[in-house]
Amino acid sequence: MNMIKDYEMVIGLEVHCELGTKTKIFCGCPTTFGAEPNTQCCPVCMGMPGTLPVLNKKVVEYAIKAGMATNCTIAKYSKQDRKNYFYPDLPKAYQISQYDLPLCEHGWLEIEGENGTKKIGITRIHIEEDAGKLVHVPDKGTMVDCNRCGVPLIEIVSEPDIRSAEEAVAYFKKLRAIILYTGISDCKMQEGSMRCDVNLSVRKKGSDKFGTRTEMKNLNSFTFIQKAIEYEYKRQVEEIEKGGTIIQETRRYDQASGKTYSMRKKEDANDYRYFPDPDLAPIVMPEEKLKELRDSIPQLPDERKKLYTEKYGLTSYDAELITNDMTMADYFEEAASKTSNQKLLANIIISELMKLYDSDEGIINIAPEHLAQIAEMQGTGEINSSVAKKVIKALWEEDCDASEYVKSNNLGQINDEKLLTEYINEAIAKNQKSVEDYKKGKTAAAKAIMGQVMSKTQGRGNPILIDKLLTEALQKLL
Repeated sequence: MNMIKDYEMVIGLEVHCELGTKTKIFCGCPTTFGAEPNTQCCPVCMGMPGTLPVLNKKVVEYAIKAGMATNCTIAKYSKQDRKNYFYPDLPKAYQISQYDLPLCEHGWLEIEGENGTKKIGITRIHIEEDAGKLVHVPDKGTMVDCNRCGVPLIEIVSEPDIRSAEEAVAYFKKLRAIILYTGISDCKMQEGSMRCDVNLSVRKKGSDKFGTRTEMKNLNSFTFIQKAIEYEYKRQVEEIEKGGTIIQETRRYDQASGKTYSMRKKEDANDYRYFPDPDLAPIVMPEEKLKELRDSIPQLPDERKKLYTEKYGLTSYDAELITNDMTMADYFEEAASKTSNQKLLANIIISELMKLYDSDEGIINIAPEHLAQIAEMQGTGEINSSVAKKVIKALWEEDCDASEYVKSNNLGQINDEKLLTEYINEAIAKNQKSVEDYKKGKTAAAKAIMGQVMSKTQGRGNPILIDKLLTEALQKLL
């Protein structure tokens, strides 16, 4: 395994995001998810002879907003091209996309990692149409659902600036947050409206030469992205170390086995025989329209992040975690207005609430004012962190006034020094081995006694006060 440390991974992501328009990119068919197969398609999105596509204006506007939100240069003149390839879920055997003149180029966004802030470049954002979907039915064969044909997409292509699975996930989360803030897509990964292809190669540390890359297709969860990258990195290093050759190919990640498998040889741009689509006019964007779109973009994650670090004293990392979900950021701001312990509130949200929260559903079961009450009670010492966790779990199941819940269930923190000293003396008497270990310099032995005292108080004891009184009691025995 030491050989792994001699290499570094080089990663670029191609993120596909379905835009939230009511109709498709080149026709009037609806884009509703989950409709009966082949009920939302027409001769235009099927590419029947004699049909003509008409570009959906809203698609262009949404793509430009995505570019502006990621610091891209917006093209005042761009065009659309035909990308030619045959696959069963692409009935017309070509996809309308953009090749050499995309709408947006040279952007970037920032992520927070172990080593602080890092800028990840964005090569381009272009518009294109989605393909259909293959449905594999046991004992019957493979069927084609064309409902998704022509659903508008943007493809966001990053620079190869990513160096770890953690950075890739952080980039994908930040990009998803930005798209959600702009309101151009619902980014529901479980429905396939946001997914990514991971391009990965490896090279010896210190080298500036890129290795041969593979592409892992259609990953639609943070967990799968992380695991696919970790496996593929290890596979490539092991292949190189045993004298093998990495093949430029498309691979799929199998979540059951946790491995990647070859699908097909990876194509280059010339294999697609791009040429300008003869049925679609160039896209020309006047400056006044660009200004209108720029003015319509709301406050973005980085602006909120700056506010949270300056106003509430949050770390950049904690602020990023909260602002990466617009629902959670809105919730935090409302709760923060109802407590003086905003930093503690943020810690509670990150450590406890996010464990219960499903970002795809976007529903938080506890009212902001009730979570603010928990932060306030913990901040003033009325309850400890252990009780705060219990209250949060209880309120998630059935929301109510937090302070009333604490009172009615007798969960207030025990700060009575006399009572706590009695519990400490009992625990010391029952844990003589831990006492002897402590006398020998094993200070960690005090944790066992501490645990018994907390158990005696049913988790309600003031841990800071117990630690102080316990240390004093044990020091007297030395």
